Amino acid sequence: MTTIITEAAIRRPIAEVFDYVTTPAHWLRWHPSSVALRGATDHSLAVGEEVTEDFRVAGRSGSVTWRVIAREAPTRWAIAGKVAAGGSGTITYTLTQTPAGTAFRREFVYAMPNWFAALLDRLFIRRRIAAESAEAVNRLKQTLGSS
Repeated sequence: MTTIITEAAIRRPIAEVFDYVTTPAHWLRWHPSSVALRGATDHSLAVGEEVTEDFRVAGRSGSVTWRVIAREAPTRWAIAGKVAAGGSGTITYTLTQTPAGTAFRREFVYAMPNWFAALLDRLFIRRRIAAESAEAVNRLKQTLGSS
């Protein structure tokens, strides 16, 4: 399993940030790996709801179906996904109210589908995914950063 954590301070109220990041339609605006979405996309998703995302991550295109596995508004939200071509992962958003707005933390934990992919992840892919995750959280901060 690989874990990638990215964080940002966002100058918006916690409830506003939570609703924004947990509404899949917004992912296309701030996450560069999100290419297209199908399913429940127009609202903040509740436990059990699903959305299918077409992605391009570290040069690899694919599709993943995410299912919400935890929701504690406005502080924590988690989704678990299975990639159509193999592999799985979870993404957890943890939000904390601060005097200046919201501290946002994104944790992406994933497993590659086989030993060869795991080796490539260790050598090359992980760094690209970490850079893409950092870019996504930076875009989120730029999108929501000023109140």
